[in-house]
Amino acid sequence: MSEEYVSCWVHHDCHVVTVDEQKAALKKAAGVSGGKDELKCQVRLKGREHDYWMGTEIGMLGGYGLQGQVTAGDGSDKQGKMAAGYNNLRRKKKKQQCKVGREEEGSSSNQPELAAFVLALRDTLIEEPLLYLCDNKSLLKAVNR
Repeated sequence: MSEEYVSCWVHHDCHVVTVDEQKAALKKAAGVSGGKDELKCQVRLKGREHDYWMGTEIGMLGGYGLQGQVTAGDGSDKQGKMAAGYNNLRRKKKKQQCKVGREEEGSSSNQPELAAFVLALRDTLIEEPLLYLCDNKSLLKAVNR
């Protein structure tokens, strides 16, 4: 078959990405300045992304359909300085992190993550259901008592 008679039809909204465009996009993404905390994750529950998000831990726990607050907390150690924070899926606030303890106490995440949990509780109305996601065993033990 001759190349003269070959054709390819695509939808008018379709953007055909070339290998060079893919390389450029990857290079641009790799060159983004700032830490992981500056990246914003967009949860879209429509179309193809719906199946992906519903297959995550929050999705399988029913968090995206919860009629209340869905909040996740975690800690991080930066050069021996421990801090923790939380992020609410529906209610964005600027002050969602805290530093608790002193550097001499080491880099345990227990105190900061407990403090972040307290901040999240303070940010939630008592009448609202709250799903709090974390990976801190001490916090899980404290809440389950």
